[in-house]
Amino acid sequence: MIPATMGIQPGLPTHAPSPRNPAALAGVHRMAGSCPIAAPGVYYRSPLIMKLSSHPQIVIILVVSVVSILALAAAATRFLERTDSSATMQASPRPPTVQTPGNKTTPAAAIYLPLVVQGSVPATATPELPVTSPEPADTPKPTRVRTPNPATDTPKPPRWPEPLAEPGRSRLGVHVIWNTSPDILEFVRRTKPAVVKAVDDVGWLAEAKRISPKTVTIGRLSLPSQTVAGDPAAAAQAFVAERLRIYQEQTGVDYWEGWNEPDTSQMAWYAAFEAERARIMAGYGLKVAVGGFAAGTPEWDQFIAFLPAIQAAQQYGGILTLHEYDAPTFDRSVGTPLPGQPGHSDRGALALRYRWWYEDILKPRGLVVPLVISEAGIDGGIRGRPGPPEARGWRDFAKYWSQSGLSDDPVPFYVQQLAWYDSEMQKDDYVLGFTVYTAGPLNAEWESFDITDILPKLAYYVVSQK
Repeated sequence: MIPATMGIQPGLPTHAPSPRNPAALAGVHRMAGSCPIAAPGVYYRSPLIMKLSSHPQIVIILVVSVVSILALAAAATRFLERTDSSATMQASPRPPTVQTPGNKTTPAAAIYLPLVVQGSVPATATPELPVTSPEPADTPKPTRVRTPNPATDTPKPPRWPEPLAEPGRSRLGVHVIWNTSPDILEFVRRTKPAVVKAVDDVGWLAEAKRISPKTVTIGRLSLPSQTVAGDPAAAAQAFVAERLRIYQEQTGVDYWEGWNEPDTSQMAWYAAFEAERARIMAGYGLKVAVGGFAAGTPEWDQFIAFLPAIQAAQQYGGILTLHEYDAPTFDRSVGTPLPGQPGHSDRGALALRYRWWYEDILKPRGLVVPLVISEAGIDGGIRGRPGPPEARGWRDFAKYWSQSGLSDDPVPFYVQQLAWYDSEMQKDDYVLGFTVYTAGPLNAEWESFDITDILPKLAYYVVSQK
């Protein structure tokens, strides 16, 4: 088609006349080249039109050129529209396809609309539309942020506390039968305990003194028997002579105990024995720990009978050692008086029994010597106590504590009882400390007393008292 911009009047023929029909061509020339300039029916024919009329080939070339230009313009328009459409829909998914026979894939659903440009361009198909509405290309997607889990992300405290530089306020130390674990010396390294006691396996006390020079060390050698017979002074001399080489070799021991939990029914003999032992040991530059009495002993008059040994210990730089236990809890007997004595809330028949001796006997007589409770804790061997009759050490009372509503966790409960005892001992300046029985048990007989695996927890308590 020839566009209206060429000057053709609407309603006139638009097909090209054949050049072989001059009459028809002349008519076309008249119509195409005429325009009204004066009165109706009078036309002016321009020289250009007249010249074109004589050369029909030029007219055909011009018409073909114009048509080609218009076709190129239409094609460019379609290309631009397709580009815009593709940019808008490139993030959109294509419609699902259906597999057809012959391995040809066709869209499951497609919509085609004609695109007409200026009324002269053939209809073309629009881009295939998606089945679902596309997401906006610039819509940000949410980012998942991990929320920390307190149960797994919270760091656990170290197994041991930071070490003390020197002993603190706590009087809590350890009793060791056999140095079977590195945790024993690690406890010394971390806490610089007030006191440590070893039985038979005493060589490691030298390392303990090197680590913590201010820690008081006590040693004891087991005896095949403890017989009250003959002259007590001669018995003491033989006793020291038999062990002197070990005493002199083990330089890590500050004080040496003698008998362990002696029979107090022969107190006068035993007092003489201990007094002579203190004198002989001092002659070799050694110091003694006299006493070593079992929990609940001695009785009032028996302790007074023991005063000669206290006097010798004071004279030769010795100390007094006692054992204090109770069960099923350590403070069970606090407030219970000794026979013939008034009751006191700050002392008892078992735990804190030592206050009877110091407050009522030694202080008035000017015989105060340093004190170490060289065995302490829970002991089911106490007579007349509640709880399971077969229980021995603190571990055997775990079920009883739980059933009694005291605690479902025996370790912190036992540490709490030892902390109570320690707080009481801190009130008495003559107390050097106490050793919890026991770490490093030698056999199954003492396993229920074992504190080796709870030494780190005890260390945390001791360090807290700095």
